[in-house]
Amino acid sequence: MFQGYDDYDTFFPNARHGSFIEHFRCYSVAMLPGNERQDVNYGGKVILPPSALAKLSGLNIQYPMLFELTNSSRSKATHAGVLEFIAEEGKVYVPRWMMQTLLLEEGDVVRVSNTSLPLGTFVKIQPQSTDFLDITDPKAVLENAFRNFTTLTEGDIITIKYNNKMYDILVMETKPGGKGISIIETDLEVDFAPPLGYVEENYKPVKKPSSSHLSGSLPSIDEHTIERASPRFTPFKGSGSKLSGKPAEKVASSDTPSSQTSSSSGSLANQTPAALVLPPGKLFFGYPVIPLKKNQAGANGGEEKKAFVGAGQTLRTARKGVGRSGSGSSSSLSRPSSPAAGPSARKYP
Repeated sequence: MFQGYDDYDTFFPNARHGSFIEHFRCYSVAMLPGNERQDVNYGGKVILPPSALAKLSGLNIQYPMLFELTNSSRSKATHAGVLEFIAEEGKVYVPRWMMQTLLLEEGDVVRVSNTSLPLGTFVKIQPQSTDFLDITDPKAVLENAFRNFTTLTEGDIITIKYNNKMYDILVMETKPGGKGISIIETDLEVDFAPPLGYVEENYKPVKKPSSSHLSGSLPSIDEHTIERASPRFTPFKGSGSKLSGKPAEKVASSDTPSSQTSSSSGSLANQTPAALVLPPGKLFFGYPVIPLKKNQAGANGGEEKKAFVGAGQTLRTARKGVGRSGSGSSSSLSRPSSPAAGPSARKYP
């Protein structure tokens, strides 16, 4: 049937070299018949027809199966894995983000060929929205999202889903460099670039104030106190009249000197601390404590009171005319004088 290897290569150009090259009509996963499978939209795998599996089984290809998808009219290419072989003949279903990367519309022709990619060791990504910063643990989210991907291609904008929200991520750099990397069963280091549209705030260092400035800027407690109005009781607020018809004398008001003194002494008790409002960047560690002087203490509290000012009494008699004071008076009891002592004062019989 075949005269030589040339005739065999003419009828089966890709069988000898173990390559798979086919052209399919490209559709998004939303057009796939049957139950809706939105999870395929947030991954990097395609759905091929059963005939593709039959051809791949007869070829000497490497596993896992990796494919290169190319839009020849726009010179756009990306890489993907395969999820299932259940598509209609002549059709391939791809995620929506992959159609946007290849600039394809529903029903456009795409070239699918098998390929091999090195295992990736490093990838640098950039979120396309500042909403990505709201994720509490982005490392865990990406680790879970990358399970739906088999390859990453530099320059692609992939889409992942987390907490019912979609996030677009740009693949900025891959290592080893080249057309793409495989991320199956490999330790992949991920680096994050600032999200698109993120503006870093300019923080200006605050100058530390000197000690002299701090000592002169301490607030006083008088600056943050307000006078609390206390109700005063007036025993009689009316006016009086005499039987003679003459006007009655005015009753002395409650603002007598004694009341003024008591009110002045109790003014400190009527003062309530006000709200302490400080300017930004200023801390408050309390008011300075100033002890009262002796003159001020005497003026506020009057003369110092003694603990005991009474007098005591005793039942014992005083000795040798020395009396003890009792209740403000003194009394002395003395013995009768004895004859003078000495040899001349005494007589012997």
